[in-house]
This record gives sequence, structure tokens and C-alpha cells, in this order.
Amino acid sequence: MAADSTDEVVTLLIRHRVRQGQLDPYESWLRRIVQAAQGYPGHLGVDVMRGKEGEQALFTSVLRFAGAERLQHWLGSDERKRLIEEVGPLLAADEDLTLHPAREFWFTPEQAANPPPRWKQACVTFAVILPLSLLVPLLWQPLFTALPWLGGHLASNTLITLTIVLLVVYLFMPRVTRWLAPWLNRP
Repeated sequence: MAADSTDEVVTLLIRHRVRQGQLDPYESWLRRIVQAAQGYPGHLGVDVMRGKEGEQALFTSVLRFAGAERLQHWLGSDERKRLIEEVGPLLAADEDLTLHPAREFWFTPEQAANPPPRWKQACVTFAVILPLSLLVPLLWQPLFTALPWLGGHLASNTLITLTIVLLVVYLFMPRVTRWLAPWLNRP
């Protein structure tokens, strides 16, 4: 296998500044390109953050692929090139692409001008993890009772922690931060 291992997650930030009056056509285009990217091998998901830069709508898409080679396959595809040509008239500037080594963006990309204060990040993290830390052990308890060897200190804590981490990273945190974005981004 090439040096680009498919188990290495690659994250690409794509920023689009949308011309005034072009928001609806852009949103329609965005749905189509997200759907197209999902069909490519190695696609792991995309999160879209909506904001403003002056009077222009600013869309930041966080695109994840399993490996740089697979990401490059999507970026170099004829389908993406055609879609980028199509969106050009809707944008106030060329798209801004930034390859980022971090695997996940919960709150905001580090290049953003005003990341939320850490106390807000801590509040959101606490609000997501606390209920999971109370609920997840209860959900695992029937299995621990049925299989006592799995209910040992190390095995049970490993399963509980793994479950919480996966739920936080892949399910809850991306949704909660999108939902709370107006509060997180308010000065």
C-alpha cells in the first residue's frame, strides 16, 4: 500500500463567500456537491458552518476523507471541477482551501477570526459528556451482568469510555455545536 494509508483521516476546510442575493442558488448547489462527494471512496463526512463576513454569507465546509490520496481523487474529479465552475458566479471570491492536520473540528477551525471562548467550549463539552457518562454505564449493565468477565474493572471501563468517546466525536458534538453556533459565536 502507498505511503498514504487509508486509515489516516485528512480534513480539508473549504470557505466560500457568497455574493448578496445568491444565497438560495448557493444552498441548492451546496446540497448537490455534498451529495456528489458522498459517493466517492473514502468520504467520511462533511460539516457545514454558516456565518457572515461583513455583509456576505460565509460557508465553511469541513470535509473529511480516509487518506490524502482519496481526497485528491475527489478534488481532481471531473464532477467536482464541473460543480466548481458552476458555482463561480455565485461567489464573491475564489474558494479558499486549507488542508488541516486535525481530525475533527468541534467548535471552529483554528484559522477562524473569533473562536468561542474556552469557557463556552467547556460548558458545551460538559453538557454533552455528563449525560452520556450517567447513561452509558446503565446501558452496558445488562451485558456486564450476563458476561461477568466483561464486567471487570478494566474491560467495563474500556467499553464505557470507548462508547462515550465515539458518541461524542461522531454523533453529539458536531450536532450540538451546530445547534449552539449562534451562542458559541456571539461575543
